[in-house]
Amino acid sequence: MATHTNPAQPTTLILGARGTVGSALNPLLTALGHRTRLATSRPPQAADEVHLNLLTGEGLSTAFAGVDHAFLMAPPGHINQDVLLAPVIDAARAHNLKRVVLMSAMGANADENAPLRLAEKQLQATGLAWNVIRPNWFMQNFNTFWLQGIREQGQIFLPTGQARGSFIDARDIAAVAAALLTTDTHANAEFDLTGAEAIDHDQVAALLSQATGRTIGYTEVTPEAMRPGLLAAGLPAAYADFMLLILGYFKAGYAERTTDAVQRITGRAPIGFAQYARDYREAWA
Repeated sequence: MATHTNPAQPTTLILGARGTVGSALNPLLTALGHRTRLATSRPPQAADEVHLNLLTGEGLSTAFAGVDHAFLMAPPGHINQDVLLAPVIDAARAHNLKRVVLMSAMGANADENAPLRLAEKQLQATGLAWNVIRPNWFMQNFNTFWLQGIREQGQIFLPTGQARGSFIDARDIAAVAAALLTTDTHANAEFDLTGAEAIDHDQVAALLSQATGRTIGYTEVTPEAMRPGLLAAGLPAAYADFMLLILGYFKAGYAERTTDAVQRITGRAPIGFAQYARDYREAWA
């Protein structure tokens, strides 16, 4: 049976489509009338998936063929984000995409030579309609990266002292990306994305305790004590060192700033940490 697609219906390529942000972005774009093409480094399992290996460039031309818009991000676990994203940004320009949103990270623009900043600048120089979004630390780190200590010992083990972070829910990042990919209101602008308030890890632990009915605490550890756990979790040594470096920036207070970008772009307040904790409470059971 032949399928007929609406030629006016744009196609959006989503990098990291099975990840925390990408998996939340896909249904939002679909609901807004976009066809989505989901880039995966694994063999495609569905008709809307396309194989794309950013480490080798394999699948790049196929991924971009017939695409109108794209959501770009670097694959996690690598520190040479500029090298991995450069061919992707070149492909977006070669295919003359109507709109490109790049997810970077808050603080990437503090150093003009940082790999993510170099990728941002490359996109901004393409002549395409672009947005750069720089989220702060994800709330979802607590149900992924920091999960084991919470589950097994009831403790958040991090080298962050009493510093506060304006943690953002990945669902808000997806909502911002969806709005930027489907409207022209904020073209050619960059946004730091945060939650509405900054809290420390003792407050995080209290909110997780409240949501789960368990007693969860926060224990500060040294970077040296944390490093073996990161390596045991499968992180490459260079990326483990990068994680400890940016956790040091957190401890120094750089994650505390809040912005109104989520409210401005989506028209609603960011999800609060208490709501996140309730929504994900099964993770820490």
